[in-house]
Amino acid sequence: MAENKTKALINAIKWPSIILIIMWTIKCMEIFGHISFSAWGVWPRHKEGLIGILTGPFIHGSFGHLINNSIPFFVAGVIISYFYRSIAIPAIILIWTLTGGLVWAFAKPAFHIGASGVVYGMVSFIFWAGFFNRDRRSIVLALIILFLYSGMFYGVLPNQPGVSWESHLLGGLTGILTAYIFKSRREPEDDDWGDSNEVDFYFDNDTFRKTKNERLLEKDNSNFWYSNRS
Repeated sequence: MAENKTKALINAIKWPSIILIIMWTIKCMEIFGHISFSAWGVWPRHKEGLIGILTGPFIHGSFGHLINNSIPFFVAGVIISYFYRSIAIPAIILIWTLTGGLVWAFAKPAFHIGASGVVYGMVSFIFWAGFFNRDRRSIVLALIILFLYSGMFYGVLPNQPGVSWESHLLGGLTGILTAYIFKSRREPEDDDWGDSNEVDFYFDNDTFRKTKNERLLEKDNSNFWYSNRS
């Protein structure tokens, strides 16, 4: 069991590391080769800018920009790959492409580069997976990500010149949608979290589907039934 977990962790670290190596290689090529790949970013509503949906997250304006994105990208990437490994690949692909597509469709006319939109999407996915799934593991991960990156909320506000706040906002919304799409998918290795046979929720399945009046009515009916039996 320990060997399987170690192998799973190593596999979870692989793809975020590979993508980060590509990002850092590209930045080094720009710096030492005195070139710029910014034109490979997303250029909204221009067909030439469509390629940026795939390439834009690899390109960063500075080493500071890259460093700021690298740590949360790695942390969120490993969390998704390890704890949601049956859906990690399709979830990341959806977050990556849909965020870029929405930026291309709705953002201001400029080259949008950097992995921050994808980072916001992954962080949002982890948090909202806890909200939609409501099992122990998802809630714990949501609380961890909230503790680590709650300050990212301010990045969705249009108050920082030169920052693609649209990427942050649209990435966050994409993360919510992705968490909702995959909310019914569960991992086979949930035994350690007490969720192997019967899903153990902190809240009832209908917690977010019933109104307050409906709950009060149920409570009154329950008390009435109990009183009659007594």
